[in-house]
Amino acid sequence: MVNKFVILFICLLITNVSFAKPQAAIAMPDKYSADVAVKILQQGGNAIDVAVGSAFVLAVTYPEAGNLGGGGFMTIFAKPSNKEPRRSYFLDYREKAPLLASKNMYLDSKKNVIPYKSLIGYKASGVPGTVAGMWDAHQKFGSLPWQDLLQPAIKLAKNGFKVDEKLPATANWYKKWILNKSKQPLNFNKYFGSLKKDQLFKQPILAKTLNRLASFGASDFYTGQTAKYIVEQMQQHGGLITKKDLTEYKVKWRKPIVANWLGYQVISAPPPSSGGVAIVQLLKMKEILDAKFEIAKLKATKKGIDEQVVEAHFYAELSKRVYADRAKYLGDADFINVPVAELIAEQYLNKRAKQISFDKISDTEKVSAGLAESFETTHFSIVDFAGNAVANTYTLNMPFGSGVVIEKAGFLMNNEMDDFSTKPNVANIYGVIGGKANEIAPAKRMLSSMSPTILLKNNQVDTVVGTPGGSSIITSVFQTLVNVKQKNMTAEQAVDATRVHHQLLPKDIIMYNPSLKKEVKKQLEKMGYQLRFNNYLGDVQLVTKKNGRWQGAADKRGRGVARVIN
Repeated sequence: MVNKFVILFICLLITNVSFAKPQAAIAMPDKYSADVAVKILQQGGNAIDVAVGSAFVLAVTYPEAGNLGGGGFMTIFAKPSNKEPRRSYFLDYREKAPLLASKNMYLDSKKNVIPYKSLIGYKASGVPGTVAGMWDAHQKFGSLPWQDLLQPAIKLAKNGFKVDEKLPATANWYKKWILNKSKQPLNFNKYFGSLKKDQLFKQPILAKTLNRLASFGASDFYTGQTAKYIVEQMQQHGGLITKKDLTEYKVKWRKPIVANWLGYQVISAPPPSSGGVAIVQLLKMKEILDAKFEIAKLKATKKGIDEQVVEAHFYAELSKRVYADRAKYLGDADFINVPVAELIAEQYLNKRAKQISFDKISDTEKVSAGLAESFETTHFSIVDFAGNAVANTYTLNMPFGSGVVIEKAGFLMNNEMDDFSTKPNVANIYGVIGGKANEIAPAKRMLSSMSPTILLKNNQVDTVVGTPGGSSIITSVFQTLVNVKQKNMTAEQAVDATRVHHQLLPKDIIMYNPSLKKEVKKQLEKMGYQLRFNNYLGDVQLVTKKNGRWQGAADKRGRGVARVIN
């Protein structure tokens, strides 16, 4: 009898051990980056190794946003060595304004904005940071050899990859959009103008650049042969980026935004991103008003008003205050004093929350600051077997950036200079207004909405999330976190659910994707809103824990792939 109990106990132990087997999970923007991510994990690589290998693959297979000529942010939860505890880090490898940049460089003699000058051509680019960012992350945390991590990208550039149907559609749109907008000839069409679905696309020049980066690391890009190619082409065409810009570019390790929300610790992006501050403001104001929100939904239901009407209005009211603060206070903290602590303080957020009515739209003109980027950005989320995590968002700004390809190196340059405030209170390409805090200055980093975010529970990674989407990044990440943690949706349900977006201006416009019920639209219009379908509104990549096990989801709006690896 005793032996039977012993055997049963051993069986239960074995069962529990099998259930506790470590998992890893990834949510990537395309199948090529997902395949490489899984392979690196299976080879014993950590989350940072996966981020590096995947980022360079996306520079090949996702040319509208994956990049060598852009920049971004990486939120990390890891330990750099066995002697140090695992903790959160934030890597800022955002582009910087060239040293030749000036405050009024995109204004004419009458101080009016010159259309498209900050978006197209050689003067639209900031100094790229992606290569430096990946190199620094790997130097601090990487476990597999740098050269090995770049091999998948080199092979895909040299041998080609099968083009997804969405890539030529985006390229064709961009070709039409840049037509007649630049006085200078652009070389975009020569390199990306003939993309076709299911055809093999080879990039031999880019393969050579990646080979140099594999051999010499970031020094090739900033002081070596690739740097020479960039400077040479910029000088030939009146661009601003010089040898000194590249030589002096440095990434910044910054203190992330950290806040508590519903028992989770939120780790997100600090300035020059507005994302972390904005997401914390949205989450905490919603938490403050959740009881009133539930009462408002009950009252609405009794009147025959759909709950989604109340929710869309509530989110718009929260967003108005967040985007007003963004325009007034947020910018590069190396150049201005950004009052981060004050903006996310409980006392301040309680005061802002009290201004919100569930019955009527706040007057946009009276919503001011409260203290006395591209839709074709891309994001990936990674958790490795050891519990390290990376949330990485990087971009060229608009799809395909400035339309300029560095001909001897095979990659596109960004048009991030449009993310500065070219003129106070004048909207950028995404309709977002800015002020003095984000005005152009030499070597300054432009404000961003990129919001790579990690949630911790009991100091362990619980959720990794982020998205492209320009100014809608903030609201997309916010709603995804609410969906998965408050509404208890699965990962896939959370990213695929209808999202709404409001950003103060344009006045009283709510954008949505993929759909709103007819009755919901009618009731919101009756309140005074204008509804506008947005055919994109983010491409969320989410990894989250449910019942102790990982779930991953890649937004159906994009072409991403999510996988859990056992």
